Amino acid sequence: MFGKAPLHPVLPASDLDRAKRWYSEKLGLEPVREDEYGSAEYEVGGATFLLYQSAFAGTNKATAAGFRVDDFDGAIAELRARGVTFEEVDFGEFGSTVDGVITMPDSDDKAAWFKDSEGNILSLSRMG
Repeated sequence: MFGKAPLHPVLPASDLDRAKRWYSEKLGLEPVREDEYGSAEYEVGGATFLLYQSAFAGTNKATAAGFRVDDFDGAIAELRARGVTFEEVDFGEFGSTVDGVITMPDSDDKAAWFKDSEGNILSLSRMG
């Protein structure tokens, strides 16, 4: 039933105008649709996500959504140039981030985590 249904992340924002500016300035994304409540839908890599008003923005302590990119190092550099700060994370036996980035043992896979203006945790990764 759900195997062919697209997954549509939904990210809360306590200040929609601030969040829309952040997604535009930091990630270069613009809404493709907005509704009468100010919610904004974005298209990224063939998928969509929704940014909506919520008093609970930033309360999730886990990754809310992630971007997989081919040029990880280039994406990291571009985001840093736009003022994005990467989180330092300790994964115990799997290792820790160094300067905000973790390289997986025995592979070239890399990942990094950062927060949007509303405190939602987003990831950037290159896998395989």
